[in-house]
Amino acid sequence: MRGSRRFDRDSERPSPDALRASPSPRRGERRGPNPHVQGWLLALPAVVLLATFTHVPAVKTIIDSFFATPQGSRPAPFIGLGQYAAVLDDPIFWRAVENNLVYALITVPLAIGIALAMALWVNGRVTGRAALRLAFFTPTILPMVAAANIWLFFYTPDYGLINQVIRALGFPSINFLGTPATALPALIAVTVWKEAGFFMIFFLAALQQVPPDLYEAARMENASRWQIFRRITWPMVMPTTLFVAINALINAFRVVDQVIAMTGGNPDNATTLLLFYIYQVAFSFWDSGYAAALSAVLLAALATIALAQFFLIDRRVHYR
Repeated sequence: MRGSRRFDRDSERPSPDALRASPSPRRGERRGPNPHVQGWLLALPAVVLLATFTHVPAVKTIIDSFFATPQGSRPAPFIGLGQYAAVLDDPIFWRAVENNLVYALITVPLAIGIALAMALWVNGRVTGRAALRLAFFTPTILPMVAAANIWLFFYTPDYGLINQVIRALGFPSINFLGTPATALPALIAVTVWKEAGFFMIFFLAALQQVPPDLYEAARMENASRWQIFRRITWPMVMPTTLFVAINALINAFRVVDQVIAMTGGNPDNATTLLLFYIYQVAFSFWDSGYAAALSAVLLAALATIALAQFFLIDRRVHYR
């Protein structure tokens, strides 16, 4: 027994070779840099840029919302919540909120559905798959102003491409951008056309990460295409769907260049969206204090969306 115990103790001791291979640090010897410091130094340029162009302007905007618009060299007086009270009584603001909600509720599901359908198509074995991917992604690389001018030609009354087709079918031409009932849907069509190809890339990457064994097992069980999509594909791409949905929703509240290029908020504020209204108040009416209050309201709405995504939705979409 004593010999076995001595053997166990000897076996636990490190060998002389191991002791020579890992010498202890000597006193006064310089150690390597702290990895935490290295990480912060690498992230410092991005942190500085993000703070300079995002966080600091956001805080400055919130502070300015509590002051009136300065007049000449006279400093802006502090008015507290006066600007926010004016926001609540502004009918154009509520019209812009209504337009933006309709815009978001239509563009987000349409863009996601079309993007997923295109990704499923080009992910399969189809002829000319590379050309299809390029064709679907091409609208994404166009600047919004260029895309808006292309669609202005489509929507032009009488001789526009869409109206030529309508007149060839025997129907009267439609002023899509000049009629309140069709102006906002016309903008929605441009947004879906431009964003669907961009979101398709994310869905395509998610589809290529689905394990093939799952599909093989489903085919062995004689599952239909709809069952495979509902039981395998859709749950596996759900995290990507959430990411795309949040980005599409935020983009829906950041639309301004498209409205400026196509309608200018007309007719009768039918296409006035929140960010365009902020732009109009700040640079057309030169009311910077009121524009700051409107921007703070928009920032609060976007922050609420982000927090809801992080705390409520993100933990429920992962496939288990």
